[in-house]
Amino acid sequence: MLRGVQNYFEAPFFCYILCFKDSFMKKAYHVLAFILIGFFVASCEGDEKEKFTLDNIIEIKTSFGDIHLWLLDDTPLHKENFIALADSNFFDSITFHRVINDFVIQGGDPNTKDNNPSNDGLGGTGYTIDAEIDTTIITHKYGAVGAARMGNDSNPERKSNGSQFYIVENMDGTHFLDGEYTVFGMVLSGMEVVETIADQATNSSDRPLENIYMDINIIQNWEFDGEEFELLTNMK
Repeated sequence: MLRGVQNYFEAPFFCYILCFKDSFMKKAYHVLAFILIGFFVASCEGDEKEKFTLDNIIEIKTSFGDIHLWLLDDTPLHKENFIALADSNFFDSITFHRVINDFVIQGGDPNTKDNNPSNDGLGGTGYTIDAEIDTTIITHKYGAVGAARMGNDSNPERKSNGSQFYIVENMDGTHFLDGEYTVFGMVLSGMEVVETIADQATNSSDRPLENIYMDINIIQNWEFDGEEFELLTNMK
């Protein structure tokens, strides 16, 4: 009788222990799962790259692809001028008239719109821009955007042409130009397009045998990866 009573109580007690252990383990698994999910989400959020939202990004559309430029706040005269010209569609249908592989590609001359290639490189807006040269801020590194100008003999103040610009295509930069020309921007994306343009066949005057037209627009609220931005804008 006692054994029966004992069995009567022991069996449910054993089931209770098993049920308690089973319930505890399920709860433990649920807690562990939530912890792991939280850790995974936190890791993903940590791996998410910081995005910069940039305004007044210059987009140069060509038949070889698009180039995106970031203009420096440290060169306000050149930045404001370039944005104003782009906003007025000044650059549309102008060509890259000077292309030298492992050096630069150059464009922005309105003379390239006519049918006289001999005057390419001689035109502009009819005004110049005061030099904003500061090699402590930026130099002629790969992807730098500079302003063309007349030589020192006729332009000792090194004032920039109102519209002509160039992009450095040499991987090592063109640092012999540092201190001589205003650098006012950087290529953020599209250097492969710059390199393709630089590879095009040219005549003895470095003018491409086939016209390479540009269409320049302004982009607002352009998102860019923060780490890449810091790497590209390491000015020297």
